[in-house]
Amino acid sequence: MNAGVVVPRYALSMQNVDLRLDAGWIIPIDPVGALAGHALIVDGGRVTAIVSTAEADAGFAARTRIELPSHVLLPGLVNAHTHAAMNLFRGIADDAPLQAWLEQHIWPREAQFVGPDFVYDGARLAAAEMVKGGITCCNDMYFFADASARAFLETGMRAMLGLPVLDFPTPYAADADGYLQRGLAVRDTLKHEPRLTFALAPHAPYTVGDPAWEKTVVYARQLDLPIQTHLAETADEVARSRARSGLTPLGRLHRLGATGPNFIAIHAVHLDADDIELLATHGGHVIHCPASNMKLGSGIAPVGALLARGINVGLGTDGAASNNRLDLFGEMRLAALLAKVATGDPAVLPARAALHAATLGGARALGLDHLIGSLVPGKQADVVAVDFGGVDAVPCYDPVSHLVYATGREAVTDVWVAGKRILADRILTMVDEGAIIARARLWQERLR
Repeated sequence: MNAGVVVPRYALSMQNVDLRLDAGWIIPIDPVGALAGHALIVDGGRVTAIVSTAEADAGFAARTRIELPSHVLLPGLVNAHTHAAMNLFRGIADDAPLQAWLEQHIWPREAQFVGPDFVYDGARLAAAEMVKGGITCCNDMYFFADASARAFLETGMRAMLGLPVLDFPTPYAADADGYLQRGLAVRDTLKHEPRLTFALAPHAPYTVGDPAWEKTVVYARQLDLPIQTHLAETADEVARSRARSGLTPLGRLHRLGATGPNFIAIHAVHLDADDIELLATHGGHVIHCPASNMKLGSGIAPVGALLARGINVGLGTDGAASNNRLDLFGEMRLAALLAKVATGDPAVLPARAALHAATLGGARALGLDHLIGSLVPGKQADVVAVDFGGVDAVPCYDPVSHLVYATGREAVTDVWVAGKRILADRILTMVDEGAIIARARLWQERLR
């Protein structure tokens, strides 16, 4: 399937490079299409070229060459919303509505157990799961972001760290000022790490009052930081906002100056037409979390309407406490199927759009699309290899469709971040998976 994909031409003078990957198909994402019989050339951690195997033979001498004839190569997936440390809460309070789930199960346990060790161990567990599922970058939102950062860096991932803001006390901070001070201190300490970026992350409009939102907006503008928040996740949230302020949650945040091209709306299930127009006009991004929204009975986000207005959409899993799986292959499939069911239009969110949301759409929402999200010469070599050689994946007529509708994360065999192999033949190369599992089991005994 080479239609619609323009392959750049390169001078064929022999060039020494670090890595050559030969695969059955390569999907650059921009544009979304599959190249058969090509090689991905990597040097200095960046994509150098995507060329035919004949051009690769003639033009590049690679120090390492890996042949993956039954595989498809695609950019690393971007999990654009998660609470990584909450992997330690996986399955602890299933089948409950959102407010009861938060107030009766999650927040009390967080108050008792969450600290740097909990966050580090939980984030390592999440990072290991994500890498094994082809996720090379995540957008995290949780307390003790320095502990999460250490876990992501050790595993080899990239991460945006959402620095949380709340109006009520937790073991992390006493009030909104305390949250901002702690979060910005983490950012000041780690801002030179090349695989980390930062955002301010007020939890939600209903947990953060106007004064804290106003301070957040000032800091975001001064430091050029994105703002991300859970928004319009439930119909009750929207109804309460209208009753209190006469505005939707998004309308209120717009009045407070939070919206714009650096604004990331997470969930965005219950948007009205004015909300959608506001996001389109001001360049905001939406992170769709279909599995979490389904499991908590929150509803179906209007993804078709968002895309029709040119709003950028990424995909997220949310945390494993509400989703149980940090699985972007599953999110792609659910997003595509839900959009069809919600609209009655089987073409409203095709496989190519779902794959775009899981890669370049997520990268764009995080402000990282100049570095990751597509396999383009000059970008970071964040690459995932997915095996299409099993009985569940043959025959294959359209690799893009296969990635969304046929295969899953269990078919991921290899992962590179900036050209470094962090998963090799399904084995994590940077961390001890057994030790991570052992720590999770110790926490399970405490959390019971």
